[in-house]
Amino acid sequence: MSTPSAFPCIMVRRNDDDQVSFGVETITVDDLPPGDVLIQVACSSLNYKDALACQGHRGIAPNLPHVPGIDCAGHVVEAAPGSNFLPGEPVIVTGYELGAPKWGGLSEYVRVPAEWVVSLPSGLSLAEAMTYGTAGFTAAQCVTHIVQRDIKPDAGDVVVTGATGGVGSVAVAILAKLGYRVAAVTGKPHEAEWLRSLGAAELLPREAVDDDSGKPMLSERWAAAVDTVGGNTLSTLVRSLKYRGVVSACGLVGGDQLPLTVYPFLLRGVTLVGIDSAKCPRDMRLDMWAKLSGLWKIDQLEQLRREITLDAVPAEIEKMLAGQSFGRVVVTPQTGGEHGEATIY
Repeated sequence: MSTPSAFPCIMVRRNDDDQVSFGVETITVDDLPPGDVLIQVACSSLNYKDALACQGHRGIAPNLPHVPGIDCAGHVVEAAPGSNFLPGEPVIVTGYELGAPKWGGLSEYVRVPAEWVVSLPSGLSLAEAMTYGTAGFTAAQCVTHIVQRDIKPDAGDVVVTGATGGVGSVAVAILAKLGYRVAAVTGKPHEAEWLRSLGAAELLPREAVDDDSGKPMLSERWAAAVDTVGGNTLSTLVRSLKYRGVVSACGLVGGDQLPLTVYPFLLRGVTLVGIDSAKCPRDMRLDMWAKLSGLWKIDQLEQLRREITLDAVPAEIEKMLAGQSFGRVVVTPQTGGEHGEATIY
């Protein structure tokens, strides 16, 4: 496979006045960072981390200029000897330092270390893999901890917060496929029909899981939970779990503080599990992709995704930052021939 002399990407820059801007630019393979495997990207996806990177968030993109994109899927162009990858092989990359802080997948080509690369599972297309992306990979980990805790569908309802988001929507669909009755929490009641099509049995407003009474324990309500919010919402869920229940926690948009006592853990034996996707060990990483491409493969992947080109990324990022995005956004590296307008912060 040959590479073009130049190709498009999303580039984030900071000017002399400390203003950050991002938009479509053209770069070459020589501009890419070093690595073992050069990949021609067929598609990537948008995640909240990408939106923060486009704002120049120093914890995610400490060095500008920067190419965001914590996911990508495509075909190997070149691979270093001993990397175990062959030209033309379909592969996926999620997590590690892709897009945060290293240059990422919102580009027609990426170059990464071999240990970051996973062969595309036989049960998935490249577009399906990116419909999952890091969000789906995270959701699979969340559900895995519920299953491993031996919480069966007849144990009671499982609640999912941030249900219209990437992690939440995939978690709803996986849990429903596995036979759980899912209560989906969302601040977007207009997406109720869409959530029900993914398998949600009940829809709840955000305030239903945001108890500010200060009580150390609440009535037992949930067999398990997937929380993408954090803060007082996570505290409410922990205090509302049934005996031996579990919360898989993977977000902090609602705050990074956790007002709790030890009582739910000591009196009900509940478990709070933190989910990390970027540094997930390779054996677990392969197991998650095996689940997502096999027994846990959800039937609504096309319903979950919207497809855009690089030109549309700035507008979609603005929607994400405004809380107006939903589901999964898959990005193809093509453009309409004109560079996307830069957005400045």
